[in-house]
Amino acid sequence: MLISLLAAAQIVATPASELNWIAGYWLSCNNGREVAEYWSDERGGVLFGTTVNLNGDRVSSERTVFTTVEGRLSFVYEPTGPNVIFPMTSLDGQRAVFENLENDFPQRVIYSRDGNVLTGRIEGTIDGQERSMEWTYQSADLNARCPES
Repeated sequence: MLISLLAAAQIVATPASELNWIAGYWLSCNNGREVAEYWSDERGGVLFGTTVNLNGDRVSSERTVFTTVEGRLSFVYEPTGPNVIFPMTSLDGQRAVFENLENDFPQRVIYSRDGNVLTGRIEGTIDGQERSMEWTYQSADLNARCPES
């Protein structure tokens, strides 16, 4: 029990700068789809993220941040409607897990880094069935593009 309390206290007290390992420009080129994700380093307690998805003629984007919400480092998705907040549940080196069980989908957002590879994963339940999506990004020069197929 004491170990659980200590672990919870560490998660609550985690500064955003502990996620600086995610900073950079990341590019995923799979099946004719290009996904570029950019993360700033920590600035004023916040890491700013932008994702651009290109799939044929379809283009979409999203804005996200890592920041402290109600005393906990959180992943905050900023759609056109109300923000969706995922408080951090674990940080182990360069792997961070964020969870919001009240969200429809996803309920978990996971980022991990291994050298020049960043993996983003979302998980949760839809209609009682476990679902997940995963993106594998390579570190790239700012504004790099996927090669034409």
